[in-house]
Amino acid sequence: MQFKNLSLAALAAALVLAQNDTSMMNLTALIAGNSNLTGLATLLSSYPDAAAGLANATNITLFAPNNQAVQAAQSVLGSAQGNVNDLVTALLSYHVLQGTVFAENITETPAFPSTTLNNTQYSNVTGGQVVEARLRDGNAQIISGLKQASNVTEANLAFSGGVVHVIDNILQIPGSFSSVAQNANLTALLGAVNTTNLTSTLDGASDITIFAPSNSAFQAIGSAAANLTAEQATAILTYHVINGTIAYSSSLSNASIPTLGGGNVTVTIDNGTVFINSARVVNPDILFAGGVIHIIDSVLNPMNNATGNDTQSEPATAFSGASSGTVVPFTSGVPTPTTTIVDLVTSTTQVAVSYTSVVPAGGSAAATGGVEGSSSSSAGAAMQTGAVGAAALFGGAALLANL
Repeated sequence: MQFKNLSLAALAAALVLAQNDTSMMNLTALIAGNSNLTGLATLLSSYPDAAAGLANATNITLFAPNNQAVQAAQSVLGSAQGNVNDLVTALLSYHVLQGTVFAENITETPAFPSTTLNNTQYSNVTGGQVVEARLRDGNAQIISGLKQASNVTEANLAFSGGVVHVIDNILQIPGSFSSVAQNANLTALLGAVNTTNLTSTLDGASDITIFAPSNSAFQAIGSAAANLTAEQATAILTYHVINGTIAYSSSLSNASIPTLGGGNVTVTIDNGTVFINSARVVNPDILFAGGVIHIIDSVLNPMNNATGNDTQSEPATAFSGASSGTVVPFTSGVPTPTTTIVDLVTSTTQVAVSYTSVVPAGGSAAATGGVEGSSSSSAGAAMQTGAVGAAALFGGAALLANL
């Protein structure tokens, strides 16, 4: 995580003080003594096995949901399928950062610190699934799955093992690729993946970055897409994936990056706008179980690596002579999203609905209608840990053969 330079000395001093101050209250006492955390205290007492991991934790940062946030989540937990105790354990671990971070260390530059969520039923991110931490309009916010924004309402509550920040929403565990693609309205991409039976492969992928064309981007090259061979389609789609590296927005810079398909994409940052070749990133940093998705406004072409700039008023077309189709391809049979990620999902109702679509990292949104724990059928799906090869990720030449 990125820190303000002037805060490093203060942070180090605070850590030493916390380690040497044996009179400082423990986490249980801190939660019990805060009137805004009675709901969390009740939740922890209801799931003692899930709470056990926090009992002796040291050098951590806990994002503690306030009473209203816990109450909103109770109905979702009550309707969850499978092993609810496992779900609560995973949910709590996603609220804990590895290391002590104070509110003043959060800047306007997005940072992506690792949490203690390492359960591969819910995350395939090496080192622990992340949250996004940043200042927005002067307020510290924690962004989680489906771009749920949680505001820090009470900061820097020190205890013997670290620090607690009270937040006003439950952090949402990022779902599988398929559930996130649906909720992000990437239904053309999801439909193509479902058609080629690659859903479980992508849902189990680890440490990848996807530059995901929007539905309108697919529609814009409808005429060209209809004439692609299977080999051409495979080359195009593998060109949209960085394999074995999660490239969050704050780590992107002007550079040429190798793709899964073998060619390079060029990242250009012009006046704060990020371009991948000539495609504009219109919605960055959508977290999912295996990495991160950046939505782009046009489909990349490995045979045309022209770059874009901020003077572009319309999405660029990397396929010469292509014209728009009358319908969005691949969306037949793909459910319409119940929520659509535009920038930040802020509606509590939307979040509650979308949370039920989260499935284990090895599961499939199409296979389950609710949250599932390790005892569910999808929990037993084979997991791929580490980078995936081109054939495994895109099914060889079969992908989009029916374009």
